Amino acid sequence: MSEELHLMSSLWPPVPSGATDWLLELCGDGITGFMPPAMPDAVWVLNAMHEQEQGPVDVPHHEYHQARLADGSALPHVAGLDLDAVGVATGGGLGRAQHPGPGWRRLRWAELAERIGDPVVPDGLMPSYRCFPSAKKEGSWPLSMVPPTEGSLDRETWNRLIAILTQYSPAGADTRCLAYYNPLTLGAIDFDDLHVRAGRLGDAEILYDHSEADFSPSNLWADDRSWVLCTDYDLWATKVAGPPALINALLNDSEVEAVRLPWAH
Repeated sequence: MSEELHLMSSLWPPVPSGATDWLLELCGDGITGFMPPAMPDAVWVLNAMHEQEQGPVDVPHHEYHQARLADGSALPHVAGLDLDAVGVATGGGLGRAQHPGPGWRRLRWAELAERIGDPVVPDGLMPSYRCFPSAKKEGSWPLSMVPPTEGSLDRETWNRLIAILTQYSPAGADTRCLAYYNPLTLGAIDFDDLHVRAGRLGDAEILYDHSEADFSPSNLWADDRSWVLCTDYDLWATKVAGPPALINALLNDSEVEAVRLPWAH
């Protein structure tokens, strides 16, 4: 067993899949993640997107990829480019992500919405690839932008979210929590074999680098059910349901970008 797996098994040992029974009863099917209602309040924490500091570049990922295919400098499939059903290189990805490094800055959803005139999230929709149609050309993002990834929080948002949850949980870092990875994040064939682990909130950062998954947990919740979060496999954001004090802290935090969606409360 690798050192990482040993540490994971020590800090977050597996527990019976029945630990999710209450979520199944509350939310219904959890194949892409158990999506909770407000408990009693809720907010959506948005995955980070990034932009080159030198400014916008109009060339879309798809156009760039097609040019590289034509001159032989790229293979038909390039890792990191998400090709959708019609073969468009969107520039987006799936799973874990983090700040791209020097020369890039975080682009807040609210800033992009103001710039291009699109809503942060269109009425009636969830935060997903359907957001910001005006930023894309035929579905492809410009090379100067890295859109949010689907199905996972980015590393910086995950760490900040854990810090806020710790601050607003009565037992702090010692809060007992459970984490669920949906079968899609594990490449599982047997959807009846649910992957659930239990541990301390103070040890939750290691869940992000779980070697069996390329995603942050689909669900994380306090054992006392005072709060629960869901990162759906198909979405660009994480829903956090819990007490008003926690929700207000997320809405007012300078690092996390969070929004209320009345139609998805």
